[in-house]
This record gives sequence, C-alpha cells and structure tokens, in this order.
Amino acid sequence: MAKYKRILLKLSGESLMGSKQFGIDEVRLGEYAKQIKEIHEEGVQIGIVIGGGNIFRGLSGAGKGFDRVKGDQMGMLATVINSLALSSALTVAGLKAKVLTAIRMEPIGEFYSKWKAIECMERGEVVIMSCGTGAPYFTTDTGSSLRGIEIEADVMLKGTRVDGVYTADPEKDPTATKFDEITYDEVLRRGLKVMDLTATCMCKENNLPIVVFDMDTPGNLQKVVCGDNIGTLVHN
Repeated sequence: MAKYKRILLKLSGESLMGSKQFGIDEVRLGEYAKQIKEIHEEGVQIGIVIGGGNIFRGLSGAGKGFDRVKGDQMGMLATVINSLALSSALTVAGLKAKVLTAIRMEPIGEFYSKWKAIECMERGEVVIMSCGTGAPYFTTDTGSSLRGIEIEADVMLKGTRVDGVYTADPEKDPTATKFDEITYDEVLRRGLKVMDLTATCMCKENNLPIVVFDMDTPGNLQKVVCGDNIGTLVHN
C-alpha cells in the first residue's frame, strides 16, 4: 500500500551512466523504468526531474572557460536528452510518459506549466520535467524542489548512489555514520550536502520532506513509496 499519493522523483544525470564513464547506460535506464512502473502500478502519481551531469554540467563548464549562462543552458539541454531517454524507456515498459520543458522547444517536449503537469499525472501519465528552472545559476536540485512544490507533491524522493544522508561523504570517510532522519535545520547547521543551499531552503520553507535513498538497488523505490524505513528522511 503506497504511503504517498503524488511524488517528485529526483534522479542525477550521473546515475544514468551506470557502469559507463559518460552518457547513458541502457541497462540502468531499463532498471529505473521497471522501478518506476512498480510504483505506478501502486497508483502513485509520478513527476520526475533528471540532472544532466552525465553529459554536461554548467558549473564545471564555467570553470573550463565557458560563459556561465551558456554553460548552464548547455546543461539544461543535457537534461532534455536524459528526459527523452527515460521517456522512451518508460514507453517500452508500457507506461505513458510526457516530457515537459521549462524552455519552449516543441515538438521535442511541451512547455511546462503546473496545471499541465498535474492534469497529466491525474490521467495516469508519468511526467518528466526538464530544463531545470529554465534559468541559469540554478541547479537541477533547485529545479526539483521548485517542481515538487508546484505540483503539490507529498514528498521528494532523491535517488542517489548512496543509501542516505551521512555525517560525511561515506565514499571518502569510512567513519561516516548514517542518519535515519534529520531536520532541515540540522542539515543547514552541519553544512551537509544533501542538496544545494537554495534547494534545501525552498523545501524547508515550503514544508516538502525529502527521502534520500539508494535508487541503484532494484526494488528500493517501491520500498520507499510503501513507507519502509530505508534511506534518510529530511523534514522540518
């Protein structure tokens, strides 16, 4: 039995690389589509935001000499590529999926609006919202926070390579310990990199809880949606 009626699923672009060094791993894409189908069959309304770091990251591009605005725009286009790939994988899995873009680029995707996204989800379509916020200097973390708040999601589910929020980066510090739950105030006080500061403050101010979990383990998405105690709950 699903705990949440409507979710915002945030996926990193890097997660789509799977075992590859760049681009999109078709096997990983198929695994994600299968997990998304599982929760769709539970009656959950699903909105998705994907990053573009597997193709291009605007901030790192700026550090290599790209104009920051143009770099961020390139990153937005990378999210569209990932969104189209996931949309295709979901269609193959038997789901209806809609790609909405924060920048007009019909016929690649329809122009995003809150009401269009909600209408599609209520019809049973999976809605993938690309291009971040549509503005430079904002990350896809902030884009996912904004979209989660706009579509009135019950929770943001942040699928990552690690199984929750730790006192330090567990891939670098073997003594790092995991939180089962933590408040936004504690995240900000400790300077934990759950999301960027803007995204974290938006979720705090609008009372949108986040569950950070390991999306790469098959079945975990369904477990989180059904309320199993995996990952880390971040809340007010």
